[in-house]
Amino acid sequence: MVALTQNRKVVVLGSTGSIGVSTLDLFEQAGVAVEILALTAGRNVAKLAEQALRWRPRVAVIDDETGLPELRERLAGSGIEARAGAAAVTEAAAMGADWVMSAIVGAAGLAPTLAAARTGAVIALANKESLVCAGPALLRIAREAGGSVIPVDSEHSAIFQVLQRDCIDRVSRLILTASGGPFRTWDKAAMALATPEQAVAHPNWSMGAKISVDSATMMNKGLEMIEASYLFDTPQERIDVVIHPQSVIHSLVEYTDGSTLAQMGPPDMRSPISCAFSWPQRLSWPAQRLDLAAYGQLTFEEPDLDRFPSIAIAREALRLGGGAPAAMNAANEVAVAAFLDRQIGFLDIAGAVAGTLERMNGLGNLADNDADALDSAMMTDASARRIAAEVVGQVRRSN
Repeated sequence: MVALTQNRKVVVLGSTGSIGVSTLDLFEQAGVAVEILALTAGRNVAKLAEQALRWRPRVAVIDDETGLPELRERLAGSGIEARAGAAAVTEAAAMGADWVMSAIVGAAGLAPTLAAARTGAVIALANKESLVCAGPALLRIAREAGGSVIPVDSEHSAIFQVLQRDCIDRVSRLILTASGGPFRTWDKAAMALATPEQAVAHPNWSMGAKISVDSATMMNKGLEMIEASYLFDTPQERIDVVIHPQSVIHSLVEYTDGSTLAQMGPPDMRSPISCAFSWPQRLSWPAQRLDLAAYGQLTFEEPDLDRFPSIAIAREALRLGGGAPAAMNAANEVAVAAFLDRQIGFLDIAGAVAGTLERMNGLGNLADNDADALDSAMMTDASARRIAAEVVGQVRRSN
């Protein structure tokens, strides 16, 4: 690993989202020596240009090609190259950075993350979908290229930090904590009437709309179970979820001797980003300190699988294997988008995902194929999106 005192070459994929903004803020607060090779964003031209003028990357890339003229105008005379399109994002990921923050939301993050893995970079992974859609291939590609994947999700970062490598065969359970989201105490009748505005109002974390809805449905926990299974080579039956509303304990590892180790900290994504940037060292920055006395008590609950069936759906996807996790992820993206567009109700999201998996399994569309990791994931993703759109349409017509 490059020492923290050396100038590290960095690419930030998804720099204008909450994780990307937190990453650059961490660099600012910690005063680390970095050379930003590229910043990429989806549609937020103004924010991307502002970041580029501050950090002076070689290239700034906007995924939405209609934003290129404005980006060029805002960067005129700066010497920063402005580019656009999905291919340009993937090319930026492969520029030869030492460290790549993968924070693009959704399956759109898969191609650039795989491209970064092939360069041998350290990948700070905040894009759940890369692991869910192609986890084994991504980890293998990174390993063979001499790089590594360090999770940035607070739950997986917690496990990563307390998992004793010499005792890996003595782990009995991985326990993911969940805040329970904004509807933790709501009954199903109230949840059926929930609005997008209520669903994105997370009680603890500041996140984008899609991720916030995933927290509200607890699909984020389902996705995280799949991630944990791949990252830590653990079968789903040894991965559990517990509701922890205070979001102080980020996850736990239980060992066969009865010991359970937990990683704790205030709910601030800059902490796991810091871990991913500095590991196996620790980065000094003005982090908020954990004041347990101020919390008074920490509480825990079993998840209610009747109100939050996404955990069971994810277990079934892992059981089915093959392309099932990728199909589940794609169907969820379609269903969440439909909910945010007020086409379906909140409780319809999980039903649409389960219905898509059932139809694809019945059609035999979840088996592994001979395509490479990206092609295979994209073929499954496209099929699942098509079927999910049909399922969502049926739900919409029946409402």
